[in-house]
Amino acid sequence: METSVEIINKSPHALPSYQTTGSSGMDIRAWLPAAVTMRPMERKLIPTGLYIALPHGFEAQIRPRSGLAIKQGLTVVNAPGTIDSDYRGEIMVALINLSGEEQTINDGERIAQMIVAGYEQITWNPVTELDETDRGAGGFGHSGKH
Repeated sequence: METSVEIINKSPHALPSYQTTGSSGMDIRAWLPAAVTMRPMERKLIPTGLYIALPHGFEAQIRPRSGLAIKQGLTVVNAPGTIDSDYRGEIMVALINLSGEEQTINDGERIAQMIVAGYEQITWNPVTELDETDRGAGGFGHSGKH
């Protein structure tokens, strides 16, 4: 199934696109008047020039690009960043430089990936007890290392 999403692209760069037929994320690019250099541990909002109108029941998640993260230490600081269906502002990517060296981001560089997915809103049902499961309250490594 394919869903159509309205998009405005104020940048000169291509629309977000899937790099392979099996990709779930679309690469998005920086839209910068000049290259941006980030010091170690510095955070910056990087503009994309993209504005979208997601249908109700859909969200977009902004996630790191694995190559950028492992090769340069640049990642999305609030990964995944969520874009709600009622947001109409510019998509900005919150990047952080986790490397020990300055990193430069150039105009048009692929800086993150965007995944569009459906969701459901829920209604809370307050109760005094929850049903039992084999796992119970075990969490944070309860199943061991192996």
